[in-house]
Amino acid sequence: MCMLTMTTGTAFIMWLGEQIDAYGIGNGMSIIITAGIIEALPEALRQTWILLSPLDPSRQQLPWWKFGIMCALFVGAVLFLILIIQGQRKIPVQYAKQIRGHRVYGGQSTYLPLKVNQAGVIPIIFAQSVILFPSTLAGFFPKAGMLTKVAQLLAYGTVTYSVIYALGIVFFTFFYTAITFNPIEVSDNLQKYGGFIPGIRPGKTTAEYLDYLMTRIAMAGAVILALIALFPSIISSQYVLNIPFLVASFFGGTGLLIIVGVMLDVMRSIESQLIMRHYDGFIKKGRLKGRR
Repeated sequence: MCMLTMTTGTAFIMWLGEQIDAYGIGNGMSIIITAGIIEALPEALRQTWILLSPLDPSRQQLPWWKFGIMCALFVGAVLFLILIIQGQRKIPVQYAKQIRGHRVYGGQSTYLPLKVNQAGVIPIIFAQSVILFPSTLAGFFPKAGMLTKVAQLLAYGTVTYSVIYALGIVFFTFFYTAITFNPIEVSDNLQKYGGFIPGIRPGKTTAEYLDYLMTRIAMAGAVILALIALFPSIISSQYVLNIPFLVASFFGGTGLLIIVGVMLDVMRSIESQLIMRHYDGFIKKGRLKGRR
């Protein structure tokens, strides 16, 4: 019954995501995942209200000055994530002029965007899956002493867990970036269409230059992702703010990264839809017209 329920529920959620893709705005599955994360927000607010206890100051566990720091940290974390998600290094690209008959083609300047967070939330998910694997095995083999010790060593909140978690995020950031971004292919495409980076020779030199830049950008993105992932556990510790992890999870980590990324994507989709419908007749020649 459990397997049947999980399979049926997964198929139904996938169908809902496809319906949102077809008739809605934005990525359907991402919106559903974001809704599932935001669903925990009322409980987090309730726990914060209990810690503040404004109606009974004698039971107050969270001072108001700490609550003010939490609000400032939340706003700062959201702004910081927006900058990281939107941040990119623009590499200038110049296209050579081509004369065909009596007409001149090309010659325009553009740029090649290299995103700071090229891998998105994938490295955090992969690192979490790998670091939880020993605990999962220890649950299947409770009498395996060595495996149990390893699982205890990698328990959430320990120094070993934090260090391996951060290193795993850095590794998977480089791994995923190497899969999704191929500097040799990008260099070949630029050379094929007559494009070049000013001051860089086309071909192998361009590929090496792009690989060098992407390595530096990926390193910065990996360190930032590691800090974002560890930030909730840092502020929830008893030495910092000492708040429940459910409340601290909205100050960073996978949840806030997904929420901010999906919200930005939905805003871009809404903006494109509004522009398409508002500027009806903006393109004088052509078939592109917005619906009334």
